[in-house]
Amino acid sequence: MLGKGVVGGGGGTKAPKPSFVSYVRPEEIHTNEKEVTEKEVTLHLLPGEQLLCEASTVLKYVQEDSCQRGICGKLVCTDFKIAFLGDDESALDTDEIQFKNKVIGENDITLHCVDQIYGVFDEKKKTLFGQLKKYPEKLIIHCKDLRVFHFCLRYTKEEEVKRIVSGIIHHTLAPKLLKRLFLFSYATAVQNHTATDPKNHTVMFDTLEDWCWELERTKGSMKYKAVSVNEGYKVCERLPAYFVVPTPLSEENVSRFQGHGIPIWCWSCHNGCALLKMSALPKEQDDGILQIQKSFLDGIYRIIHRPPYEIVKTEDLSSNFLSLQDIQTAYCKFKQLFLIDNSTEFWDTDIKWFSLLESSSWLDIIRRCLKKAIEIIECLEAQNMNVLLLEENASDLCCLVSSLVQVMMDPHCRTRAGFQSLVQKEWIMGGHCFLDRCNHLRQSDKEEVPVFLLFLDCVWQLVHQYPPAFEFTETYLTVLSDSLYIPIFSTFFFNSPHQKDTNMGRESPDTQSKPLNLLTVWDWSVQFEPKAQTLLKNPLYVEKPKLDKGQRKGMRCKHQRHLSLPLTQSKSSPKRGFFREETDHLIKNLLGKRISKLINSSDELQDNFREFYEGWHSKPTDYHGLLLPHVEGPEIKVWAQRYLRWIPEAQILGGGTVATMSKLLEMMEEVQSLQEKIEERHHRQEALQAEAPSLLRNSARLSSLFPFALLQRHSSKPVLPISGWKALGDEEDLAKREDEFVDLGDV
Repeated sequence: MLGKGVVGGGGGTKAPKPSFVSYVRPEEIHTNEKEVTEKEVTLHLLPGEQLLCEASTVLKYVQEDSCQRGICGKLVCTDFKIAFLGDDESALDTDEIQFKNKVIGENDITLHCVDQIYGVFDEKKKTLFGQLKKYPEKLIIHCKDLRVFHFCLRYTKEEEVKRIVSGIIHHTLAPKLLKRLFLFSYATAVQNHTATDPKNHTVMFDTLEDWCWELERTKGSMKYKAVSVNEGYKVCERLPAYFVVPTPLSEENVSRFQGHGIPIWCWSCHNGCALLKMSALPKEQDDGILQIQKSFLDGIYRIIHRPPYEIVKTEDLSSNFLSLQDIQTAYCKFKQLFLIDNSTEFWDTDIKWFSLLESSSWLDIIRRCLKKAIEIIECLEAQNMNVLLLEENASDLCCLVSSLVQVMMDPHCRTRAGFQSLVQKEWIMGGHCFLDRCNHLRQSDKEEVPVFLLFLDCVWQLVHQYPPAFEFTETYLTVLSDSLYIPIFSTFFFNSPHQKDTNMGRESPDTQSKPLNLLTVWDWSVQFEPKAQTLLKNPLYVEKPKLDKGQRKGMRCKHQRHLSLPLTQSKSSPKRGFFREETDHLIKNLLGKRISKLINSSDELQDNFREFYEGWHSKPTDYHGLLLPHVEGPEIKVWAQRYLRWIPEAQILGGGTVATMSKLLEMMEEVQSLQEKIEERHHRQEALQAEAPSLLRNSARLSSLFPFALLQRHSSKPVLPISGWKALGDEEDLAKREDEFVDLGDV
């Protein structure tokens, strides 16, 4: 039993508490020794995983309500995860769990997925960290995938409580060294095992050939070249070994300032315009060095302004867009809406839902990202201009905006292989600091900013608005966001390709040991069985038909007329003074000097954006062409599957978009069956292209949050708590009142 100081009754001055004390241990209720032995669950360890500490007789509470019901079992902590091994898992039949992750179980939490840990002391909830003088009677774990776990330690031995609580706090919240991550233990343990195909048709962009292939695919090889000047990371550790620059750019210029101040190619549009990015030069105080930098940038800018290159429009994301602090603050407020401890708290929060949602500003940040991408597309598509994205290190907002532009403009990036290749190119090889931004080492909370999650949320808005345009589903995006915290994949656990290659032993050829080979997250067979993987592919997606040469020419002309919308002002060739002004603008940005306004006035920018945006939406949608999302207020929605999937009260049983899709698929199968009969086909044993996954067969059993909430218990409380209704007043007064505005910072 836990110490008396934790469980004992209060004094006379405290509010009266129930005086009944049960001395019956939970495993003695309605069970016998034989049943417990038969139902005991064993701990499954991955290769290289080691058990660190454990505690028996722990109750895992059901989050559904405040009745304190739970499952008795064992709580363990390994160097990979926290796991609860329940003695009674009868809530779900094993054959009913159809969407199961093979690496992470339903009651498993990877150490990197832990967000906050709370302890309950005499019914008071406190944040836990460091060394504890007193140990809690209840442990609450908030996860980064928004799960909430409640563990009761009241019936656990005191020594076991100390070990498990201290172990969990230390191994999840204490700062770590990179080499001590489970990633390396796992890689060492499976080094000699036969690996499956890791790439899965995904272009990894770790060879010069991959970049040349991308140049050919986008028809950018006439103006840009793939270079190997950074092979072995001799020039810059921040850049990948291979990348693409304008053809006239010399290797001397690339290595002049360790890769800073160099226009790096991201993607080429069908009309020849390109999206480029550039990192700022180091800030210097010496006037002589500043003059050298200015002269260098002036030369670079003249190179990319000569024919055959188009006019360059600079877009400074460091000063004229979001800050990382804005993103971090908004998400910290936003996630509190979904970290719900019990049913009562959910309904209390529901009263102020829209006020809390608005005050977080998360949806507004998504809207701003999508609008910025549309502005850049308008420059590329309608104005025939190159766009140069500027950022201090070109590894955060540059990755976000350039990726969104490509998803909207390039249908290849809307296939699963194309999207995975895009993430490899712009985020992994682009040097996004996943290790810092996900705070995997727990070394700096200030560096933890969910930039990649923001990108996935923006892509979800597009998937939600244009489902037939994407080969992958929202479930794919959800499990991809979960994979950020699974340390058996190397994809999201390094700050740069150089850091990965160095720590995997690939940069030390003299070393006798064999370089480690890590799994990539794109091999989905590691996490899911083939049956579950069908939910990652959109059955409503139709591939673009292949046309002959004559049809291609006709379609190309039609495509350009369809997308190049007329503007009110004619775009004549700029005068010579324009180049001087644009050059000064670029140099001032790269040297860290603030400027008060852009080259184009904000009014003109808004007019161009509005005309381009409204003109595109007035025409029929081509799912294999340009896609522009609706960005008006109600069109930007909450990604319900990811954020609400663990809250039973938020489910719609037999409803939601999944029910609609299930009915559509049933109709499609019926139509195909009729077509087969008409055409008298005899090979019905072949799989149908639009055949519905077996998991979607019975829509009446599905939840709106399928497949993560297939058979979760639904709350039997369809109304608000009495306290909530009393606070609102009578019905007439409620109808007249506006939604109360509450600042999330005070919650």
